[in-house]
Amino acid sequence: MKAVYIYNVLARLPERLKPLEKLANNLWFSWRHEISDLFRHMDAELWDSSKHNPVYMLGNISQECLEELAGDAGFLAQMDRSYEELERYLSVRHSPAPVVRDLGRFCVAYFSAEFGLAECLPIYSGGLGILAGDHLKSASDLNFPLVGVGLFYHEGYFQQYLNADGWQQEAYPENDFSTMPAQLMKDQDGLPVIVEVPIRGDSVKVQVWHFMAGRVPLYLLDTNVKENSHEHRYITSRLYGGDLEMRLRQEIVLGIGGVRALRALGIEATACHMNEGHSAFSALERIRILKNEHGLSFDAAREFVVATNTFTTHTPVPAGNDMFSPDLMHAYFSDYVRSMGIAFKVLLGFGRQDPANDHEPFSMPVLALRLSAHANGVSRLHGRISRDMWKRIWPKNPVEDIPIRSITNGVHIPSWISKDMAELFDQYLGPNWAEDPDSQKVWKQVDQIPNSELWRTHEKRRERLVAFARQTLQAQLKSCGALAREIDDAAQVLSPEILTIGFSRRFVEYKRPTLILRDESRLIELLTRSEQPVQIIVAGKAHPHDTPGKELIRQVIHFANREEVRHRFVFIQDYGIRVAEMMLQGCDVWLSTPRRLMEACGTSGMKAIPNGVLNLSTLDGWWDEGYDQRYGWAIGRGETYEDHNLQDEVESRDIYNLLEREIAPLFYDRGSDNLPHAWLEKMKAAMSDLCPIFNTHRMVQEYSKQFYVSASRRYNDLSREDMKGAKDLAVWRQKIMTNWDQIKINHVHVQDGKPVPVLGHFRIQADIFLNELDPEDVDVEIYFGSLNLRDDFTQRDTVQMEAADSDGNGNHHFQGEIPCSNAGKYGFTIRILPSRRKFETPYTAGLVIWADEQAIVST
Repeated sequence: MKAVYIYNVLARLPERLKPLEKLANNLWFSWRHEISDLFRHMDAELWDSSKHNPVYMLGNISQECLEELAGDAGFLAQMDRSYEELERYLSVRHSPAPVVRDLGRFCVAYFSAEFGLAECLPIYSGGLGILAGDHLKSASDLNFPLVGVGLFYHEGYFQQYLNADGWQQEAYPENDFSTMPAQLMKDQDGLPVIVEVPIRGDSVKVQVWHFMAGRVPLYLLDTNVKENSHEHRYITSRLYGGDLEMRLRQEIVLGIGGVRALRALGIEATACHMNEGHSAFSALERIRILKNEHGLSFDAAREFVVATNTFTTHTPVPAGNDMFSPDLMHAYFSDYVRSMGIAFKVLLGFGRQDPANDHEPFSMPVLALRLSAHANGVSRLHGRISRDMWKRIWPKNPVEDIPIRSITNGVHIPSWISKDMAELFDQYLGPNWAEDPDSQKVWKQVDQIPNSELWRTHEKRRERLVAFARQTLQAQLKSCGALAREIDDAAQVLSPEILTIGFSRRFVEYKRPTLILRDESRLIELLTRSEQPVQIIVAGKAHPHDTPGKELIRQVIHFANREEVRHRFVFIQDYGIRVAEMMLQGCDVWLSTPRRLMEACGTSGMKAIPNGVLNLSTLDGWWDEGYDQRYGWAIGRGETYEDHNLQDEVESRDIYNLLEREIAPLFYDRGSDNLPHAWLEKMKAAMSDLCPIFNTHRMVQEYSKQFYVSASRRYNDLSREDMKGAKDLAVWRQKIMTNWDQIKINHVHVQDGKPVPVLGHFRIQADIFLNELDPEDVDVEIYFGSLNLRDDFTQRDTVQMEAADSDGNGNHHFQGEIPCSNAGKYGFTIRILPSRRKFETPYTAGLVIWADEQAIVST
């Protein structure tokens, strides 16, 4: 039996408590401790059971409690302060940096398949979503013009529980949208804003939900509309749920539906940022709109979209990226391609590293890379890996010139720091430290914090972590019907006095969550010794379809259940934001064990630093660039192994040795005041040097400087005069493509081979045939650098050559000179690219011409 009418019943807020509605309906509460404290004060048990959802609380708290709070002067004063602070925060208008003040229109649309913003909004699975949430929060704090676009999953990501054997089970409780800080977007007539997307011949309706993350709006798309079939209503049911075909449907809704939703809402984005390849279809939809509604050719529309797109890749292995078979793509896109005016094979070519290979599947990251002028990996190391991984897309460029840069991820520090540590920073760094977390000057003041206060604050958090772990473990045991004795024993696990190591992340083989279990006897000795003991808390989920990942969890649970270690080794179920916060704020050491070159970045260790937690990790991802022995410890020295078994053996021994010989002795080395002064020195050094770098304020500003501003400037230039700029660019591109194969570097004139003195210059001239192109259509560059014994470049730089004269028949004379700053063996070549003054990046066309040895002429 189904209801014939649906309605909600809400508690009636006394007029004096009306400010609570606005406080509850802005996700700002997720990074403001004073607002969280306000709702906790109302009903602590309800606050925790609601997963810290203030909207749910206001709908379920008793009327008697509300009436009582309306007369509580202390509560009202706290509420008024929080409300006034939110109003002040929201009233600040955009004040763009000088570099963007002349842009005119400037707005970034940030697409992501998941957003981790708050515990009560379970539409994230792990690091990708948490990063997206932190990106929005920093954009809000920076008052940056950005909107988020994602999917609103009815069941979100799964809740984890374990059976008696330690095997992961999944539960999918439905999200009640009416009890979340969300509003359904409606039009002027009060009807829901609906857009439609093509799904295999059907037109699927999509409604739009609106969240506010501080100053930044987030729009989430939802296909659970009664006019849709059951099959289509289920598209936005589960994050990463279902089969490959369901993934394709979700990505159509996110990419195509996301662009259509922004248009329906009247939002004009001047730059689009695709966070991973899930939203790459947004580029196709933007091309289709420009072609069909603005009269652009496909080429002109493509150039416009490429120039204004940014793509961030997070996956260091091709197998981790979404790929679809040509047959599946044909089933879903044959009609759509006709509306774009291109052949289906052309579409497939955009998603293939080798467009001519009819057997290659369609790759979402390849589509995003081909249709984005700006692309980046998420750490320096990952940038290098990505350039090598995707080099086949640009076969004529050396790997170091592949147009994928690196912008290292960060974390939104106010979201992850404990209230206790934040209050300490308020006192010694100043009350505005959270608004300027990327300031080195601010973080240098960490040295002013007395060691006694810093350690007391840290110990308080460890005590709370131990209490949280005990309560959680007891609840876990009760839920699975454990004996009363086992439940009572769980209240005694761990100790607030012992060196505590945390490990929590997605359970997958390359993260090696069982590495520390490799020599169980040695680990047991470390855990149980009477002098300088260690205790470990573990949490994490495996993907529902990842059987090997679930087996890793089972191995951890079996070890945790051993009688001799169960008081020192604990696994906490249902890893999420709340569990992560407690662990990151209360551990002493954060353990990360990814197999080197497999972790794109990994941000959990960054969240540990402002909480005074030290890192112990392999040199992968962000730790490869952040590590210094003054801050923490490295597992290995950055080696890579072909034999994974040997690597695991060597690196597990390294962990045991570090814990036994360095980490535990340093932690337990106390002065006469019972303080670990050397340990505290490491805590302060990490905070002082790493916090101003590895945060999302710095990250968002890097995206703005390197990508967003440039993309928005191109948007405004190309869209002027009814898209005249885009049309002119398409004509110019056709001119380039028509003449490119005729270009020839005829002669390169060099000096007669004599060595060049240091601080001198090496002059070079080149005779180049450009056919019908003009010198300003191309960039002619000297590509030079130091050489190794095989005469390969070890470093390289470029110098632009200037056009000197021409004969009027397409032959042009260019000249330039190389600065010779240091002695050594050097070399050069000449390359020709399409002009940077025309293309957002010259690499997008895949065109490059190199000089050969036969062209060299000595003078």
